[in-house]
Amino acid sequence: MFCPECGISDKEMIGNICIDCFLKDYHFLEIPENIKITVCKHCNAKYYKGNWIDEDIPEEEIIYRALEDNIHIDDMIENEIIDLNIMQMRGTIGECRVDGIGNFKGRELREHYNTNVQIKHATCPTCSKRASGYYEVVIQLRADERELTNDEKEKVNEIIYNVLNKQFKKDKLAYLHEKAILKEGIDYYIGSYKSGKKVLNSLKNQFGGISKESPRLISEDKSTGKRLYRIWISLRLPKYKIGDIVKFQDKIGQILQINQDKTLAADIKKHQNFSISWAKYEEVEMIEKKEDIQKTSVISKSPTNLEILNPEDYSAYDMNMKEEYENFNIGDEIKVIKINEEFFPLIEQ
Repeated sequence: MFCPECGISDKEMIGNICIDCFLKDYHFLEIPENIKITVCKHCNAKYYKGNWIDEDIPEEEIIYRALEDNIHIDDMIENEIIDLNIMQMRGTIGECRVDGIGNFKGRELREHYNTNVQIKHATCPTCSKRASGYYEVVIQLRADERELTNDEKEKVNEIIYNVLNKQFKKDKLAYLHEKAILKEGIDYYIGSYKSGKKVLNSLKNQFGGISKESPRLISEDKSTGKRLYRIWISLRLPKYKIGDIVKFQDKIGQILQINQDKTLAADIKKHQNFSISWAKYEEVEMIEKKEDIQKTSVISKSPTNLEILNPEDYSAYDMNMKEEYENFNIGDEIKVIKINEEFFPLIEQ
């Protein structure tokens, strides 16, 4: 069989012509001379096939990805190597060079192309929402029967900042739109409901408390008829803090730990720990704040008795020695709580 173009008959045939004639007009790379891409001017998200993707990538990377998306390599090529270079930027246009090496039936082929990538700037829907003051959830932070402490406020701010900063990598609505300081507490306006829930869970894990969600209809999408809601979440921190003394059912204890699942306390009389679920929170009664707990001194100690100074009238007060008191020494300052005219030392844990 001979090639109808050159007449040769001892060459490998590709279709009806020899490989040499085939390769004269063959190009294994296809790439447009001009490529246009739309990029968000605020977050660098790229508009691709009807969706905004790849937020927060550098402009140079956007151009390289645009080149990769628009290069077509023939299926017959093996071991291809494609080298992409941005030669220069002219405003929003990147002048680029594409160099390709590939193997076609044992022959090495090389091709070179020049192309332009033009960046058109727009604003993606997420950034448009941010600019308009959009938010989906409001966390209303309150403290039950007391005011929020400065330490709590600082810790809350730290938690919110850390959670939203972490969430922002995958949720561009993870931002704090506004913080409203009110007499009764603080309201936090957060862009994304999903990230707002992450914030809520972190706050409850740190402080515990009772939360309640209240959705409110704000508008309706005219194109889809879908109702749009905004969520108000009330988070009520407990009346007590770590170190406070509380009464729960028949127990009086000092608060040791608070988290989103429960409160852990140490029974002052029995020196055993017990837990309080949030479902039983309303049964808790405050007895003494940590800062108001009385202090006194150990004035005498024997194998059977421990004698302390009565903090109310400075008289001697005798108690039966218990295993929990054995580490007390004469002169030690200790904390005590008075229950039904009886003093009980608090054991450090």
